[in-house]
Amino acid sequence: MADQIPLYPVRSATAAAAVSHKRAAYYSAEGPGPGADRRGRYQLEDEPAHLDEMPLMMSEEGFENDESDYHTLPRARITRRKRGLEWFVCGGWKYFCISCCDWLINICQRKKELKARTVWLGCPEKCEEKHPRNSIKNQKYNIFTFIPGVLYEQFKFFLNLYFLVVSCSQFVPALKIGYLYTYWAPLGFVLAVTITREAIDEFRRFQRDKEVNSQLYSKLTVRGKMQVKSSDIQVGDLIIVEKNQRIPSDMVFLRTSEKAGSCFIRTDQLDGETDWKLKVAVSCTQRLPALGDLFSISAYVYAQKPQLDIHSFEGTFTREDSDPPVHESLSIENTLWASTVVASGTVIGVVIYTGKETRSVMNTSNPKNKVGLLDLELNQLTKALFLALVVLSVVMVTLQGFAGPWYRNLFRFLLLFSYIIPISLRVNLDMGKAAYGWMIMKDENIPGTVVRTSTIPEELGRLVYLLTDKTGTLTQNEMIFKRLHLGTVSYGTDTMDEIQNHLLNSYLQIHTQASGNNSSSTPPRRAQSLAPKVRKSVSSRIHEAVKAIALCHNVTPVYEARAGITGETEFAEADQDFSDENRTYQASSPDEDESTAEITFYMKGADVAMSTIVQYNDWLEEECGNMAREGLRTLVVAKRALTEEQYQDFESRYSQAKLSIHDRTLKVAAVVESLEREMELLCLTGVEDQLQADVRPTLEMLRNAGIKIWMLTGDKLETATCIAKSSHLVSRTQDIHIFRPEVTSRGEAHLELNAFRRKHDCALVISGDSLEVCLKYYEHELVELACQCPAVVCCRCSPTQKAHIVTLLRQHTGKRTCAIGDGGNDVSMIQAADCGIGIEGKEGKQASLAADFSITQFRHIGRLLMVHGRNSYKRSAALGQFVMHRGLIISTMQAVFSSVFYFASVPLYQGFLMVGYATIYTMFPVFSLVLDQDVKPEMAILYPELYKDLTKGRSLSFKTFLIWVLISMYQGGILMYGALVLFESEFVHVVAISFTALILTELLMVALTIRTWHWLMVVAEFLSLGCYVASLAFLNEYFGIGRVSFGAFLDVTFITTVTFLWKVSAITVVSCLPLYILKYLKRKLSPPSYSKLTS
Repeated sequence: MADQIPLYPVRSATAAAAVSHKRAAYYSAEGPGPGADRRGRYQLEDEPAHLDEMPLMMSEEGFENDESDYHTLPRARITRRKRGLEWFVCGGWKYFCISCCDWLINICQRKKELKARTVWLGCPEKCEEKHPRNSIKNQKYNIFTFIPGVLYEQFKFFLNLYFLVVSCSQFVPALKIGYLYTYWAPLGFVLAVTITREAIDEFRRFQRDKEVNSQLYSKLTVRGKMQVKSSDIQVGDLIIVEKNQRIPSDMVFLRTSEKAGSCFIRTDQLDGETDWKLKVAVSCTQRLPALGDLFSISAYVYAQKPQLDIHSFEGTFTREDSDPPVHESLSIENTLWASTVVASGTVIGVVIYTGKETRSVMNTSNPKNKVGLLDLELNQLTKALFLALVVLSVVMVTLQGFAGPWYRNLFRFLLLFSYIIPISLRVNLDMGKAAYGWMIMKDENIPGTVVRTSTIPEELGRLVYLLTDKTGTLTQNEMIFKRLHLGTVSYGTDTMDEIQNHLLNSYLQIHTQASGNNSSSTPPRRAQSLAPKVRKSVSSRIHEAVKAIALCHNVTPVYEARAGITGETEFAEADQDFSDENRTYQASSPDEDESTAEITFYMKGADVAMSTIVQYNDWLEEECGNMAREGLRTLVVAKRALTEEQYQDFESRYSQAKLSIHDRTLKVAAVVESLEREMELLCLTGVEDQLQADVRPTLEMLRNAGIKIWMLTGDKLETATCIAKSSHLVSRTQDIHIFRPEVTSRGEAHLELNAFRRKHDCALVISGDSLEVCLKYYEHELVELACQCPAVVCCRCSPTQKAHIVTLLRQHTGKRTCAIGDGGNDVSMIQAADCGIGIEGKEGKQASLAADFSITQFRHIGRLLMVHGRNSYKRSAALGQFVMHRGLIISTMQAVFSSVFYFASVPLYQGFLMVGYATIYTMFPVFSLVLDQDVKPEMAILYPELYKDLTKGRSLSFKTFLIWVLISMYQGGILMYGALVLFESEFVHVVAISFTALILTELLMVALTIRTWHWLMVVAEFLSLGCYVASLAFLNEYFGIGRVSFGAFLDVTFITTVTFLWKVSAITVVSCLPLYILKYLKRKLSPPSYSKLTS
């Protein structure tokens, strides 16, 4: 129907006909020319097809211009598409190479096709195929691949590969320009640290794997029990697992020591959920008199092929030696997955999947290595420096006139100026990141925070989009019963005592009737149902509603500390959980009342699912809306009385459906659905999920910081909208555009997007179904519009959709995204984001363990971003640029030196001077920049607007980099020319003068860069100066110029003269004083935003 609606703007019939004719001619390509003999790209056989190909207008002008603009856009898009050679040059080659590599890998590592299997009880030798060993292997490398693997991970970075080439060149005599250790010592240090760290991590993984694989389990054999290692367990083995013991492999549950024939398992390590799961033993094997009887029967399990889904399983249990053979269906409730823990009793199971085929291993994916934006920016700057290095070397060789073996001189110049790209850059940054992580974990204002990925702390200061879960993240995930609505009467927290009184009265009446019935004869079974229907009293209606809520419910047992006392549990005869892509939750139970022998089918579920199942009423939809607006989560409870014949018919069809191998889930759902008709509506319940502490001020702070917040939740639209308002994610005065939930076609999506486009500055609320349709047809347009909204709420989202939204934001905007959640369903979203934050919540630790940063409360994210994100980014930017400045200044001096001495490729500073310059003389003051801060933490939290500057990336850009390059060139030139001009007759002392002035300049530049002094910075400055002065006595052999040519040595008496001191001081003052003056003038004339607050 929607496909026939004319799109905005409405056109006249004549214009429409004219344009339609032109469009048909274009799309069909029927005219003369090359397109005449082939079918058109788009066919306009009917109106829906025409609508499907019609692009969405994104600009206001497009709707005001001529209608034909609609049809010029597809042509433009088609012509923009790159073809042939242009496609190959503009990125196609990369796609082609990746495709070839994937093809080769698939050829070399063809995976074994997974198949369904028949497993005989206790007979592993009967297995038709060879199955993988039941060993867990989390190691990255083996003994042969460790060194090559680690070296590859290091040298795939341009910086490290460059230094490897430079260091290797020193083995060639013609290219050697210094001592080998001046190149190999720093590189060796970096590699030693990396290899040691990887080796320790790998050894720890090996020990953990060994510990798990060596765990002993009891294996049941014909000769009795025997101990077997976890890694030696095979498909078909009968394994006994004790209480609190880990289940070693995927098994079908055969027997238990519990009388009820069921047990509980803990699955928090598998799906992140903390509630215990009920598992039921196969009834045929549970009824056997003794454990040893498992070997006296001939039985097998048919299991589906191994798959990822941990919430479903289809199989059958068959006993052949009975007459007739016993067939029993197996479902998820009969399975015990590996990595779960038995919580009650002792269980016996038959192993069906081992090792790589278990659900837990198949669902384990290696998370991608996240690289921070700052690292990518520094990598670009490194490439720019390399280009400058090549240009400078070519210029030097050109000025030489390409005399002699010019290519050798070119390579020597490349080596001489190689300090332009400092190897200490990676070392300093990695050490800095470790320091930031330590500071975050030691912050007393955010206790319990854990840094799990130490490589991206700077990302916390660059975030533009924050995507958050609702339940357990913004809310506490603690449900408080707030409302019970019976249609005509509603009870709240202040009237709960009335419910208690009604229940007491109801039970007293039942007790009185029961005692009266005992004295008289028992009434016939169906007498009550034949009597005319009488309007029930409020007491009886409350009794029915509360009984339904109590029965249609799972209860987890709680084991007390004292021995022999356990919490009692009661279960209905059947308890099923049906979900449709995580959108609805229903639990149902047929229950037989022993006093009246009546069979009643109770059911509860979401209002969306239940509204079509219950009998007609005029209050359910309205009251659900009212409760949702109050922020309450609603459940509808209903019942249906069944006759004996109806129940028997249902039971036989249900058993038959459960035995089917193909489409079992659909068949079972169809049988159950036959009961879910014309049910009597009992009540509507409302529970409140309270907001986390300080959610409102935290969200307001993030919004003021320029961070756009999107809420992605599986909850229904009304509840999500209400929480968005109550948490102030959407301000009460702000307009909300609710995207129509029933969008199913491209035409409807087109109309909705056009309607949304005309609204300005309003929040968007969209459901998962509508989102799926819009992303299918109008991905770019939807993301572009949504990014302009101050807030976006996506409800009814599946975990896959959450991750998809994060990926779309990253791809379309190029901005940094952060995802925060607390449950297993948030893991994919957390891993897809640039920065993932997990909260240790009620749903377990799975999200926390998968995240880059783990916090205990949502409010901690404010300080984590405003303070630690700011400091990490600012410090790393300053540190990275200063380390590059340190290399640039010495390369400038080398260039000046070579220019003065007829472009000779002779090193200015020899041996230890170069190593000492990058280490003990300047390392501590430069690294002390990790303690610097431009704004106090209290100020950063009080004025979150300061965070907006960080997202623009102004602390590290090509502009700031060029400023540092100019500073380096100025200082390097002054230091070298100053030393050459002032040496007079002491030509041999030029190295001593220039190097001393260089060290002093570096120490003063650190002091110039620092914004807030720390006592450790002062210590580092004086310690480095002291180290240099103390080492002068030992460095006399290095202070000669070109030792072979000049053979000059440092004169200790010269250092103590006034001449030396005034010359060094003069050069240092000239190199630094102008910069101090410029900094002072800049702060006075154009102060940064934070300085206005601190003054």
